[in-house]
Amino acid sequence: MANGDITKVDEYDKIEVVSSWNIQVRKATKIMEEGSSGALTELSSAFQRHVLQPFNSSKADNGTWTHTATDISGEAAQVQAIANAAWTTDVKNAFKAMREAQDT
Repeated sequence: MANGDITKVDEYDKIEVVSSWNIQVRKATKIMEEGSSGALTELSSAFQRHVLQPFNSSKADNGTWTHTATDISGEAAQVQAIANAAWTTDVKNAFKAMREAQDT
């Protein structure tokens, strides 16, 4: 970058595991400008958030449940790593049990 250059930076600044299986992701998009000293100054920022769960669960009219694994292949590498570490077999089974206990 040269003095006065502006660049866009995407950064996953918060990845949190909540209630054992919810993964809350916050991506910060920052607009940065390089000053004469080479230091970057943030001109603006915006945030996008989303939550991941290990399965998309649905109950059929006959009472049977279907648990479709969440596709995390499109997530950032660090998000995938945390999901793979957090979503153990025990956590996945607990999530399914919690969903099946709900009358939806």
